[in-house]
Amino acid sequence: MPLNATLERVEIELGDRSYPILIGNGLMDDPESYDALPAATSAMVVSNTTVSPLYARQLCTVLRKRFRSVHLLELPDGEAHKDWPTLNLIFDALLSHGCDRKTVLFALGGGVVGDMTGFAAASYMRGVPFVQVPTTLLAQVDSSVGGKTAINHPLGKNMIGAFYQPQLVLCDLGTLATLPARELSAGLGEIIKYGPIYDMAFFDWIEANVDALVARDPEALAHAVKRSCEIKAEVVGQDERESGLRAILNFGHTFGHAIESGLGYGEWLHGEAVGCGMVMATRLSQRLGGVDEAFVTRFTALVERAGLPVVGPALGVERYLELMRIDKKSEGGEIRFVLLERPGSAVMRAAPEALVREVLVECCAV
Repeated sequence: MPLNATLERVEIELGDRSYPILIGNGLMDDPESYDALPAATSAMVVSNTTVSPLYARQLCTVLRKRFRSVHLLELPDGEAHKDWPTLNLIFDALLSHGCDRKTVLFALGGGVVGDMTGFAAASYMRGVPFVQVPTTLLAQVDSSVGGKTAINHPLGKNMIGAFYQPQLVLCDLGTLATLPARELSAGLGEIIKYGPIYDMAFFDWIEANVDALVARDPEALAHAVKRSCEIKAEVVGQDERESGLRAILNFGHTFGHAIESGLGYGEWLHGEAVGCGMVMATRLSQRLGGVDEAFVTRFTALVERAGLPVVGPALGVERYLELMRIDKKSEGGEIRFVLLERPGSAVMRAAPEALVREVLVECCAV
């Protein structure tokens, strides 16, 4: 496999639902990348109007060496289209092409395409196989791994979905060359997340290499993607359906989802909202004694160096609280956050509303 001389492999251990994450350059073009897929006669590539012109032809070309028929569906691009009408476009295409329950779906794109294609795969004929081919940094290190699939609802992000694992995740690092700078920074937000919640040695490495990551240094990106996938694989392998440990992967997401919903989906990228949300969550952790002021300063500086916002938008304190009460992590109307017990360790817990209000006033342009 000459294209894959630097191939890295991370396993998601889930019994009979286990699957590999392949990381390297040139993976999309290599027929051997797909050797482990189940036998089928047809495939459908689901992409969007931005990614499809860049990579759909080469993916479809290699898939035609394996499948008798390969169909391509282009969805509109953007978080604003992560909804029922767009999801139905996938079902319409599957039905119009007479796709059966062995048809393999390929999600070619970022997190929106991956989430919707996965949800469609979980639902069509009560479940068909699918493959994640993430083309954004954020999707490669987070959303493509672990089987979370969903669409948004006007009242809340990712509120309608299913846990459904792919057969394979194919992280072709070559696709990052065409990624806009803003999208690259959004992915760095999800990479930074893994340090304070799980691995401070990785956090130290990110601090030392963030400039190289922003500059798209190939070796730095390869290590960041691999280590992020390793951490997520370890967590998901222990808690597939987020009944305990996996919740720590939502660090910054309670604040972040409120930002996305409050501004309107797509106004801020998901990674931008999470980056800012992590700054708020770190500040709330400091209020509760988990980390000190020096760590808050250190963490905020790293998020800013990655090109991400560190001040929340002016939604108003009451609007933030209203949106966070709708979040999936809330229970009985009580807002729950992933907070740092100490650097490198996180826990899901509620926080006194008075402290949350203080953090919102301090960290947002309210």
